[in-house]
Amino acid sequence: MPTSPSDARDLAIVGAGPAGLSAAATAARLGLTVTLLDAAPRPGGQIRRHPAPGLRTGPPDPSLRRAQLHPLVRHLPRHHVWSAARGETGLWTVHAVTGDDGDGERPVRVTARALLLATGAHERHLPFPGWTLPGVVGAGGAQAMLKSDLVLPGRRVVVAGSGPLLLAVASSLAAAGARVPAVVEAAGYLRYARRPAALAADPRKLAEGAAHLAALLRHHVRLLTRSAVTAAHGTDRVEAVTVTRLGPDWRPLPGTARRLPCDALAVGHGLVPQTDLATTLGCATRRTADGTFALLLDDDLETTVRGVWAAGESAGVAGERAALAEGELAARAVARRLGRPAALSPALRRRRARLRAFADAMTAVHAPGPGWTGWLPDATEVCRCEEVTAGRVRAAVRDLGARDARTVKLLTRAGMGWCQGRTCGQAVARLTAPDGRPAAPERRPFAVPVTLGTLAALDDTPHGKEPR
Repeated sequence: MPTSPSDARDLAIVGAGPAGLSAAATAARLGLTVTLLDAAPRPGGQIRRHPAPGLRTGPPDPSLRRAQLHPLVRHLPRHHVWSAARGETGLWTVHAVTGDDGDGERPVRVTARALLLATGAHERHLPFPGWTLPGVVGAGGAQAMLKSDLVLPGRRVVVAGSGPLLLAVASSLAAAGARVPAVVEAAGYLRYARRPAALAADPRKLAEGAAHLAALLRHHVRLLTRSAVTAAHGTDRVEAVTVTRLGPDWRPLPGTARRLPCDALAVGHGLVPQTDLATTLGCATRRTADGTFALLLDDDLETTVRGVWAAGESAGVAGERAALAEGELAARAVARRLGRPAALSPALRRRRARLRAFADAMTAVHAPGPGWTGWLPDATEVCRCEEVTAGRVRAAVRDLGARDARTVKLLTRAGMGWCQGRTCGQAVARLTAPDGRPAAPERRPFAVPVTLGTLAALDDTPHGKEPR
């Protein structure tokens, strides 16, 4: 179905977290018409997650609704974007699905002159024996439970993994009434001292870290650095975890294991930029200091595909303030490309550079060491969806000649489940790579699972609204 340029919006933004909201608000102020698509029911992303309706909480953050309520911004919640394509007229067509199992999945098509990706990031999981037990949740998942439903994952919660998110999660859980026996951090915080320039670039971040540490002290939470949870124990639910000291490469040190009783474990090893949609479009990526891949952007935050910009965690995990700055910068760049007056902001560029410098240092400090596979016996499930063990992955590499995660997937089905490798992908890739450094993400035809019925209905999908 051809689309007239007069039917198109100026800008389609995918993702309504801080970066997407900042971009939408800026673009609207500059006079652009915006369609903001997001998979979540309400804006804000993971970091500004809303409490569930009906809970007695404080008023919502008004900044989250500023872009949503602007008359030039059309907000489409619960819309899962699975692909986008540029037509002969130069317009982008964004394909999404909406609806649920109750009333069926419905295709939606939005056209726009420019496309901005603010797709965020997801948690990185490094498996260990017992990580599939009930009561073991992601660190971000534990925070989401608390923010959305005011629910604790348990009464005695060990927080483990690596990255600054652990301190925030532990202090939030403790403030909400959970007993947190320990925060188990695989990295060593003294490594920050090797990067004084980056630390000085963002003193506010240091103050946030100090505040979280002070909160842990008030709640008598132990901080165990250069250590990891290498096993979880229990029958119907996690009852204890094994904590082991790590060497410089994250290899478990013999004779250092000890048990900590708990009824929940919140564990996460940092965040992985969400680049699935961008790579379907052919956008190039760059390797970050922790071995993940983020989108490669120019000074105006445009990707290597002309007409596609990106902002926030998909360009590299750097936190909320960097995402807000990048959303504004990208929207200004889009406006200039579309012929609207939009002044450059050198101060905003400098702020973004400072925040990115600190984020790069943080990423390097908490990068997983190659020795983490030393806590992964062959019998441990790596892909939970398809019940693929570490032993099967290793056998595919050792005996069948697999040299990349895609080949391992074909040989073992690891990553073929509903999550499409978002949970196990990093672990499988690191087990497969000879040096423990995963290869760049492959280009896929679809960014999220989509039904054959949705594909069949494409020709009948109205532009910008749900089909009747």
